[in-house]
Amino acid sequence: MGSKEIKQAGLKVTLPRIKILEMLQSQQGAHLSAEDIYRTLIEAGEEIGLATVYRVLTQFESVGLVKRHHFESGQSVFELDLGQHHDHILCVECGRIEEFCDDEIERRQQRVARRLGFDLAEHSLILYGHCTRPDCSHHHPPESAREKEEKAPSA
Repeated sequence: MGSKEIKQAGLKVTLPRIKILEMLQSQQGAHLSAEDIYRTLIEAGEEIGLATVYRVLTQFESVGLVKRHHFESGQSVFELDLGQHHDHILCVECGRIEEFCDDEIERRQQRVARRLGFDLAEHSLILYGHCTRPDCSHHHPPESAREKEEKAPSA
């Protein structure tokens, strides 16, 4: 994606649009807030305002270049819309987001929709959980038996 896609979407090619699109491409798979994008561009020496970042992201969303998500944090995050459906799982503690595709889940959703009398037009599935990765800053490994013993009140 680049200036060609911006033009094809019916938007004028401007430096802020190119920079924001390049950033989303370089962070492919990431879910970035407008503030994340703004901060990264400023740190890279770009002269851009936060309002411009919001405006460009809204324009990109309206023409189908990006998707906006509203996860648990209440903050909008954006990702490139590459036209491939996927679902999300989100850690409620550290905010890590992973994308996944599961054919069985997709089939079950279709069956549920049909059973309830719906033709499914689209859907969004977000699973919320607790990260179990050892490098997660919010991950608390299970206590060992010795640690539990040391915390137990003496008889």
